[in-house]
Amino acid sequence: MTRRTLTLKSKRFREERENVWKEMEALLQRIESRSVRNLTDEEIIKLPRLYRSTLSSLSVARATSLDQSVVTYLESLSTRAYYVIYGSQQRLRDRIYNFFVRDWPLAVQSAWKDLAASSFVFVLGMLIGFVLVSNNSDWFYSFVGEGMANGRNPAASEDYLRETIYGYDKEEGGLGAFAAYLFSNNSRVSILAFALGFAFALPTVVLLLYNGLAIGAFIAVFTGKDLGFEIGGWLSIHGSTELFAIALAGAGGMLIGRAVAFPGEMSRMESLRAKSEQAAIILGGVVVMMFVAGVLEGFGRQLIQNDWLRYGIGGAMLAFWLTYFFLPRKALSQ
Repeated sequence: MTRRTLTLKSKRFREERENVWKEMEALLQRIESRSVRNLTDEEIIKLPRLYRSTLSSLSVARATSLDQSVVTYLESLSTRAYYVIYGSQQRLRDRIYNFFVRDWPLAVQSAWKDLAASSFVFVLGMLIGFVLVSNNSDWFYSFVGEGMANGRNPAASEDYLRETIYGYDKEEGGLGAFAAYLFSNNSRVSILAFALGFAFALPTVVLLLYNGLAIGAFIAVFTGKDLGFEIGGWLSIHGSTELFAIALAGAGGMLIGRAVAFPGEMSRMESLRAKSEQAAIILGGVVVMMFVAGVLEGFGRQLIQNDWLRYGIGGAMLAFWLTYFFLPRKALSQ
């Protein structure tokens, strides 16, 4: 077939069907600029018929090797129509509702193996840090920076350490500012644990282990001054949420790392794309948990001085998260 013949055939093909395409495009523009409610009942009923006609045109254009510009135009038009007809038309409040009621907990349930592995590495780091510092306090300075320690180190007196558990200096800033600082710091750790997962999850494992070492070393200092029960309550009120969130972020990183390291029959990019949405949902929820932990840490922990009440709040939060994430749910039918 000569180029001239092909051009004439493409022109005739377009003239015969262009009215359908233009009508379809006009309806799509109205929906995209406003909403589907802008259409009449007749137009809504007509939309799927126009879509099928456009798909038919695309099939013919591909089969007969027509002008590539026609094929590209029809592909774009068909894609837009597909998302309008079959895509989600949820309102923002419905999306938020579905995220908390279904999407987030189901994503965590599906990644339970990664969460178990992330939690194991985190707890292992805490145990190692605790044992090392308990036997040799010099290890503390290898795991905890001066900024994080803020004077709470092996050289501190029992009275000073006790004051850090129960005291609060108003001159250092308001409770809101303190909560904001902790929220920012903890969120940074979580995002790093998640983002580093693409490198086969190895940096994620290292980060989780290192943070566990720091927490274990921190606990060992207080335990060495007979303040183990007290420091447990101090950490419990927010730690059951905060540490859970960090473990979840690590699980998201491991999920991505497994997708890259073990793609199965898919290519690595295909495997990564398949797991990216689930991992992103998990990370979105981690940000919410970090906000809750920041409020508990900046307000509740400072205002509540009773150890048993601190443990009670921490235990209740842990029970809430476990129930929320692992209560059996069914995915909504598509």
